[in-house]
Amino acid sequence: MDNFGILTLIPPIVIIVFALVTRRTWEALLLGSMIAFFYTAKWGVVGETINQLQETFANEAWILMVMFMLGAFAFLLSASKGSYAFGMLIRKVANTEKKTLMGAWVLGILIFMDDYLNMLTVSSATLENSDRNRTPREMLAYVMDSTGAPVCVLIPISSWAVYFAGVMEECMGDNTQWGTGMEMYIHCIPYLFYAWAAVICVPLVILGVIPKLGGMKKAYERVANGGNVWPDDSADLNADHEVIEEVKGAAVEGNEITQIEMDSKEAVKDLDRFGLRIAAFFIPILVIVFVTIKTGDMIMGLMWALIVMLFFYVPTKLLSFGQFCEEFANGCAYMVGMNLIMIGALTVKVSMDSIGLADFVIGVALPVLSPKIFYALAFILVAALSFVTGSNWGIPAITFPILVPLALQLGVSPVITLACITCAGTFGSHVCFYSDATVLTSQCCKIKNMNHALTQFPYGLICAAASFIAYVILGFVTC
Repeated sequence: MDNFGILTLIPPIVIIVFALVTRRTWEALLLGSMIAFFYTAKWGVVGETINQLQETFANEAWILMVMFMLGAFAFLLSASKGSYAFGMLIRKVANTEKKTLMGAWVLGILIFMDDYLNMLTVSSATLENSDRNRTPREMLAYVMDSTGAPVCVLIPISSWAVYFAGVMEECMGDNTQWGTGMEMYIHCIPYLFYAWAAVICVPLVILGVIPKLGGMKKAYERVANGGNVWPDDSADLNADHEVIEEVKGAAVEGNEITQIEMDSKEAVKDLDRFGLRIAAFFIPILVIVFVTIKTGDMIMGLMWALIVMLFFYVPTKLLSFGQFCEEFANGCAYMVGMNLIMIGALTVKVSMDSIGLADFVIGVALPVLSPKIFYALAFILVAALSFVTGSNWGIPAITFPILVPLALQLGVSPVITLACITCAGTFGSHVCFYSDATVLTSQCCKIKNMNHALTQFPYGLICAAASFIAYVILGFVTC
């Protein structure tokens, strides 16, 4: 391994600046890798980059398979319309605003496999009932976003957990005393302070323990004064709202669900198969959890869940065989971008190792950095980068191989350091104005992106401040 001194900072700086300007993560990672490989391979940089990409693909085949299967599982679960049935079930008891929002919070925790699946499911199950209870869309969006990535990182059977576990294992390299990547990740969970804070904060806001702040307070004032549940500048996204209301009839008698969508015969058919769709929603989730815990292999859990889906959905005609195959393929395709980011991040790690980046950073920082504040500084640094770049997976993966060796040299826990970095990426996903999670949540709730981003921002800062304090205390207690 060569050591190029201060020049080793150029590739990571290029990655961060390029990602900030273009908001393109995979391309930034590839460019940074090529710059680093140019240091060692000179004009053979293209061949060296291709060789390393091929090696990374081969070494990380297990993670790639898990990610593709997670995508297929998520799409098939959504296509079964189980969330539609679950939403109707919620309407039996969620007859107030607080009950509806608490139901959305609980559902968000139950759908822990993937943050995209979480948002799509929760919105389809609760949006109509939320409107009926005159809840500002901004509030529902906050609840949904706060049970997206924060929940996914707390459950080791999720797309986030699998991704970060893979990157952690690659980062730790020969330090096998810390176990496999997933074992390290499980040890991180108690220290994922931001994720815990974000999830716990939601019911406190719903129940009024934490007051409505800033834009959220104004949203509630708008609705209280007779305004729409959506912001005025989001009216174009809700142009069909009145038309939809005219063709729907509703009645609730006893324990029976009698909400009928009169404009769709298929909806009535779905209502008749209510119990079947509820089963289609929960059974695959239970299968994947049970088999994964039993075998210790997530691929086995996913494979058995997909097999159960095939022999459940097709014979019951929830999906035709052609639809099943199409949704399976669409789900795999959906994960291509995430897999590229993962491969790019792991390749960046190899390229940075080849030019001695970690050794240089350690040599500069070690004499002046205090172990007592290391966790807090790691969290703030990576959180700021994740927020600015919108790169919730890329930035943590880039900083793992820099901060973890530094943690080992300082004598602080690498597991807690990994937790700090993972939390920082969660913060970026949750709070960044243009992160994929923020954009998707806004679309699901039919409001403009900044309406959602600005109204949830104060609560994200509260959780980040609480996490920073917790990491400071942890540093002084353990170091």
